[in-house]
Amino acid sequence: MNTQLLLRAYELMCCVKYMAHTYDENRSICKYVHSTSRGHEAIQLATGLQLRPYDYLGVYYRDESLLLALGFSPYELMLQLIGKRDDPFSGGREYYAHPSFRSDGVKPTVLHHSSATGMQAIPLTGAAQGVQYLERKGLLQAPEPPVVVCSLGDGSVTEGEVSEAWQFAVLKQLPILYLVQDNGWSISVSREEMRAMDAYEFAAGFKGLHRLQVDGSDFIASFSCIQEAIQYVRRQRRPVLVHATVPLLNHHTSGVRKEMYRSAEDLAEHAQRDPLPKLRNHLIHQLGIVEEILDELEEQARLRVAADFERAVAAPEPEPGTVLDFEFVPTPVTEEKGVRMPAGGSRVMMVDAALHAMEEILRKHPEAIFFGQDVGRRLGGVFREAATLAEKFGDDRVFNTAIQEAYIVGSTAGLSAVGVRPIVEIQFADYQFPAINQLITEIAKSCYLTQGKFPVGMVLRIPIGAYGGGGPYHSGCHESVLLPQRGIKICYPSNAADLKGLLKAAFYDPNPVVVYEHKGLYWSKNAGTDEARTIEPDEDYIIPLGKARIALAADPQQTEEGNSVLVVTYGMGVYWALHAAKAFPGSVEIIDLRTLYPLDEALIFERVQLHGKCLVLTEETITNSFAQALSGRIAAACFPYLDAPVQFLGSLPVPAIPLNLTLEQAVLPSTEKVATAIEALLRQ
Repeated sequence: MNTQLLLRAYELMCCVKYMAHTYDENRSICKYVHSTSRGHEAIQLATGLQLRPYDYLGVYYRDESLLLALGFSPYELMLQLIGKRDDPFSGGREYYAHPSFRSDGVKPTVLHHSSATGMQAIPLTGAAQGVQYLERKGLLQAPEPPVVVCSLGDGSVTEGEVSEAWQFAVLKQLPILYLVQDNGWSISVSREEMRAMDAYEFAAGFKGLHRLQVDGSDFIASFSCIQEAIQYVRRQRRPVLVHATVPLLNHHTSGVRKEMYRSAEDLAEHAQRDPLPKLRNHLIHQLGIVEEILDELEEQARLRVAADFERAVAAPEPEPGTVLDFEFVPTPVTEEKGVRMPAGGSRVMMVDAALHAMEEILRKHPEAIFFGQDVGRRLGGVFREAATLAEKFGDDRVFNTAIQEAYIVGSTAGLSAVGVRPIVEIQFADYQFPAINQLITEIAKSCYLTQGKFPVGMVLRIPIGAYGGGGPYHSGCHESVLLPQRGIKICYPSNAADLKGLLKAAFYDPNPVVVYEHKGLYWSKNAGTDEARTIEPDEDYIIPLGKARIALAADPQQTEEGNSVLVVTYGMGVYWALHAAKAFPGSVEIIDLRTLYPLDEALIFERVQLHGKCLVLTEETITNSFAQALSGRIAAACFPYLDAPVQFLGSLPVPAIPLNLTLEQAVLPSTEKVATAIEALLRQ
């Protein structure tokens, strides 16, 4: 092995040593929770020194040595450590060793992910999925096949989402290296307490996952092992796992210190495997490097760390005025375009409008793919919302997945990062919950915490709502689960034209967009929903997110006389309100929100101020819901203009929608219930 490379590794190990020492000696300054890589240096440096600018990497919170090997300076890492303005990854928003970096032609792309253990396995596997797709379609620009590296701690492998990622990786034979660093601890939980087998043994159950083991405290052995693994992935385009055993020489984190839970014997045993003296001994006794050279390298590292720390401490704090920046990156769709009602056009059902939108997107954009449960060739979606798409565009662009909601959603972060535009589907809103971890912890935060470097451009389609005897696991409305979380846009259209226009806007939006599609409106089979069928807009039709529409206007004379009510609603609520309004000719105005976030507050407040009476209507259980919260916002913003308290109406507060139709109807709002609420308001 090249002596200069070994000396470089030794110098970086010395930096890691003095960085950990500096942080420990300055705890009042290094006040934010952080981990160091002491004990893990050898395997991390061996990995980072072999990656290329066209590769992709996802680290975990102990991977500072890996980042140093890529070429990031101690100063850059320290800026993140103490949350400074010029932190190159997040501008003071994110923890230490939580990088996000677009390749500069020298260093590889480093995808952002959270501290949640094991969750990076899915986004990084998604990145490998995207690399494979682009490669096969001739859309990838790289001098040689890229490698995706996903770094994990051994304790995280017990997470179910790691299994979902590995299952997909071996099923599709993706070009990814899973680097598992095993120090025997998961905070204070020992290996004996947390697992029946280590990651290497566990991975044997994933057929097609090539496995390697190495002493991760030995730099030379680690370098050789990683070299073999990278060459395997780069040439074979198949997944590999490297299980590296390493000591833990520092604290779990600065907040959970080693003396709190580890015995003196355990600490002594780990200290005997310190990578730094191992490499020093090799350099001296095997290569004949004189100790003075190594002492000089160590002193240079000490001085560099000290100087970089002093600079970082003196660096400016973030400006408070920037705290709201980067929730989203700008979307190109800012106004309604195209023809909503072409002359001679035919009325279509919502489900067909969605199907046609997907077809037009896939035809125009080779980087677009569509996947989820049952959307592939054989069935084309349980609601036929993807019928014929696989036949038209191929099984590599429209395909089925296993029942893996977390993978379906979380993989979009990696797919988006490498340039693929994913459209994915979860079959029912009741089954969005396994994906919530990825959606909220990873996807929603990515743009904000990376200062716009990694917005997740994805569309998540979710059929929602009761549609006649669907029962407790296929009928729920759960939009309020997502709406408090910033960083996700949410649509909820009520008719075919809006669904098509919003799906197009969602696709072109570089941010994550959830589109709730009401099952009871898909085919207009539910009584009173025929108006969900509209003239199909042309291919260029698009609606900007955050723009509501007036679905029914009140008579200006009735409004002038104080005899009108505004109903603010969405989804099925539009039809309950439309039919209820027939009993009050000219006295009801209906706003169809179309998009729940961003919300068209300007239109809502303008019309509330005009009418003075407002009913917020939802299918969701009302208690603690989005609708209830919106009612409060309206009351606060429009209080001087109100002639009566803002009212709200939704489903009864039950844990689930009952199977029996009579019970279902008892729970849900209805035309009659809405009419009663309108009548009560008009009397005030």
